[in-house]
Amino acid sequence: MKISVELTLTPLQDQYEDAIIHFIKKLRASGLTVLENPLSTQVYGDYDKVMALLTTEIKEAFELVERGLLYMKIVKSDRSDYEPHF
Repeated sequence: MKISVELTLTPLQDQYEDAIIHFIKKLRASGLTVLENPLSTQVYGDYDKVMALLTTEIKEAFELVERGLLYMKIVKSDRSDYEPHF
């Protein structure tokens, strides 16, 4: 089953950029399709592979920050090729 996941990592501390950069670089290195924009990062692929990656990388990201929030949306389909039609 293919999924699309949108993530927004928000460390609740003054020094936050390094933790976000580290998190995104680890997602990029996974071999999965990863797209970024200024507000979120999207990961696309097989459910088991995406969720295994996220389980590991979210835990590591939380270990690197004192306090943090992670917003996650999951869609059951690969939406990586989405283009607006209007």
